[in-house]
Amino acid sequence: MTLFTKLLAPAGLALTAMAALPVHAQVEGRIATVDISRTIIGTTAFQTAYEQVNQTYTQQNDLRRTKAQERQTLLQTFDTNGDKQVDDAELAAKQNSPDFTKLQTLEQEIQALNNQIDGARIYAIEQIIMQYGAALQEVTTRQQIKLVVDPGSLLFAAPEADVTQQVTTALNAKVPSVGVVPPAGWQPSREGVQIFQEIQQRLIAAQMAQQQAQQQQANTAAPVGR
Repeated sequence: MTLFTKLLAPAGLALTAMAALPVHAQVEGRIATVDISRTIIGTTAFQTAYEQVNQTYTQQNDLRRTKAQERQTLLQTFDTNGDKQVDDAELAAKQNSPDFTKLQTLEQEIQALNNQIDGARIYAIEQIIMQYGAALQEVTTRQQIKLVVDPGSLLFAAPEADVTQQVTTALNAKVPSVGVVPPAGWQPSREGVQIFQEIQQRLIAAQMAQQQAQQQQANTAAPVGR
């Protein structure tokens, strides 16, 4: 089991084990929390890498948008009842048609482009992950922390228990930059994919929250009709 896999283990198990120990045998020392995905998102290497992916893979992004639009246009021909949705019956009716084959081809091409772009992001993340254990060890040693848990598994943790920013700072020193073009034969690791998915969920949620806030501001600023 790798160090990173251990870090991904449910922190609740550690808390349960600690609670089961006699009082005199429990951990003596500071307990801290670290949010792994937020730690990585905060690094300069991550932020720069995501910008570089958009620039390096501009052609793939443009092609993906074009093919997605082609797919959407093609799907409209499947919608025989005009409800702007394609159900299983409508798909089955087209299964032996050239349009169905074309749809499958488009979906495969879009997925291949997604894999290429997402692969570059995962590759960048994995390079940061490689130094995560060392950065965490540096912070826990300096601050004499005896136990680190995932904040997502806790009902409550005081703000000062969170050392995510300190680990991010340590990572910035250890990994100032990363590459975004994977070498030939490279395959993403399970841990890298998992962290990438968590990060994407956070980024999407943050983007949606920002859009909602902007919409609320626009509604507030709009003049009230008489």
